[in-house]
Amino acid sequence: MQTNPADASRAGSPTRPGRAGWGLIALTYVSSALILAMPLVLIVTMAFRNGLDAYLANILAPDTLHAIFLTVLTAIVVVPINIVFGVCAAWLVTRYDFPGKRLLITIIEIPFSISPIVAGVIYLFLYGGQGLLGPVLADNGIKIMFTVWAIFLVSLFVTSPFVARELIPLMQQQGGEDEEAALSLGANGFQIFWNVTLPNIKWALLYGALLCNARVIGEFGAVSVVSGAIRGQTNTLPLQIELLFNDFNVSGAFAAASTLAALAVLTIVLKAALERVGATGRR
Repeated sequence: MQTNPADASRAGSPTRPGRAGWGLIALTYVSSALILAMPLVLIVTMAFRNGLDAYLANILAPDTLHAIFLTVLTAIVVVPINIVFGVCAAWLVTRYDFPGKRLLITIIEIPFSISPIVAGVIYLFLYGGQGLLGPVLADNGIKIMFTVWAIFLVSLFVTSPFVARELIPLMQQQGGEDEEAALSLGANGFQIFWNVTLPNIKWALLYGALLCNARVIGEFGAVSVVSGAIRGQTNTLPLQIELLFNDFNVSGAFAAASTLAALAVLTIVLKAALERVGATGRR
């Protein structure tokens, strides 16, 4: 008995594409090659165009090494904080009803609607020497702007929604019946979270953390405003790449860019692996 393709599609079974479908597939592959693959190939080619020794010399340059270190350090500091914030915000939004709940969700979304450069300027006006809190901090010997602390703060701001946005829809869909059942059996708050909530949200939590990490290591706009771009002190890897280009050190810029691209590709690979493991676990 032959199966109607429309019926198979409605039943969720895949169907072989027709002529239009194959054209769309070809267009997708060509677009992906032009927009995604070719820039990566160009970065790697330009990075190694003067040979491996020149590439290693560019990567091991003190300022570039410090930029790599600072980028990784920022991710190590920012991602765990945003994981905790995202879990707490998602728990609060999905498990409690309170006045201002919609306002809280809107506030969580604000960093997605504000340009990173604008976010950097806001922090500059807030904590800078002529800003709202700058003079008070200066009187107490505290300096935030143009230091590593400023990089941490703006990175926290621009990446704060990622984990929460992954968890809130999932936890709303799951509901709180499992937690209520555990509570009725005498479990305390920590036991409920560790044994009930966390296993249900772990893949979304890891996915949100990976997205947060990818944004942290690639953030340019906000960091460029508040860091001062001081060589060997407050230059993250994206800022170092721009600085090397401005110095006409093309090979060094592409070598640094290849490192940033490698971190991004590693994030994508981890994301794909987690999705595969999560899909296997759900079957």
